Amino acid sequence: MAENAPTPAAQNVPQAASRVNRPLGARGAEAHTDGKTTIADGVVAKVAGIAAREVTGVYALGGGGARALGAIRDAINATDLTQGVKVEVGETQAAADITIVVEYGAPIQEVADQVRGRVAGAISKLVGLEVVEVNVDVNDVHIPGDDDNHDDDKRVQ
Repeated sequence: MAENAPTPAAQNVPQAASRVNRPLGARGAEAHTDGKTTIADGVVAKVAGIAAREVTGVYALGGGGARALGAIRDAINATDLTQGVKVEVGETQAAADITIVVEYGAPIQEVADQVRGRVAGAISKLVGLEVVEVNVDVNDVHIPGDDDNHDDDKRVQ
């Protein structure tokens, strides 16, 4: 008997096709594979947060407490891109609530409309979900110089 020859018992056992060792079949644009894609809510929230930050006139995302915590995260290089973003994700649809701070002088309604459009577009394009609603909450207006602490340097010497 040859060293690599299968034993008689192994020759009669039918081999079940495993999930990963199926015949390759057609490949290319018309190829279809079975399976399911699940996208976590956090992924959709991150996409929405990045898209909202790209809009000119958006100073920050989130309310006062979230921004304070965000400043600490930024200081240790652990920025939370989902700050100020809440999403509801279904199988084919998504809705988002975005809280923003607008820079003083920027037209608030236009900034909110641009955030709404940018967030909906990003979720549709990148995640592939239909966006049914994007609510924008303008929480504050940032005035340049509000968070400059240079006066402390002059006061304490």
